[in-house]
Amino acid sequence: MNFSRTNLEIETLQEDLSQLQSLLTPLISQNLLNRENEHIRILNLACGRADESGILKKILQPYTQHLHITGVDIRDRELDTARSIWRSDDSTQFDFLHQDATKLDEIAQLSAPFDIAFMRHQNYWNGDLTWKRIYDSALHRLKSQGLLIITSYFDREHILALTAIQQLGATLVTTIRNPSSRTINDAPDKSVDRHIAVFKI
Repeated sequence: MNFSRTNLEIETLQEDLSQLQSLLTPLISQNLLNRENEHIRILNLACGRADESGILKKILQPYTQHLHITGVDIRDRELDTARSIWRSDDSTQFDFLHQDATKLDEIAQLSAPFDIAFMRHQNYWNGDLTWKRIYDSALHRLKSQGLLIITSYFDREHILALTAIQQLGATLVTTIRNPSSRTINDAPDKSVDRHIAVFKI
């Protein structure tokens, strides 16, 4: 499989990420960043190439001395791409793990609790029991008052995910519709980051 992108695809991706950043910034700052955090840990689940790593760094870096973003996925080749793009520096550490997100409690590198668990374009409609296990596993890796943030491609999927996560004991803080969500050409019922929801435990 070829993971290279055309210039148009890169430009479109950057526009999508810019929109996502503008929506996530106030949601995160209002619900998590009301105090100084010496060390912020983010768990990025089903991260693939982890395109959103850059905006997560931009949003959170001003609020902490050290940011640690850990991506988890079962697609090893996409993780290789993520590793080649996102490199650690003095203020931000990136780790990408080839692991099953339904079994986070079995992964030694994830034993310390996280401030945020993030799932971009979760796919609850495609294997609801698997995704419910992922949600449950993520919630158990969060600190007290930690945030679980998801985005969804389409309306029905988002409703199903909201219900499932609340049934697992999380509190829905907010859910918003992205007014500039880009329709996917080969799937007109879907659009990029159409919905964003924030939960607390």
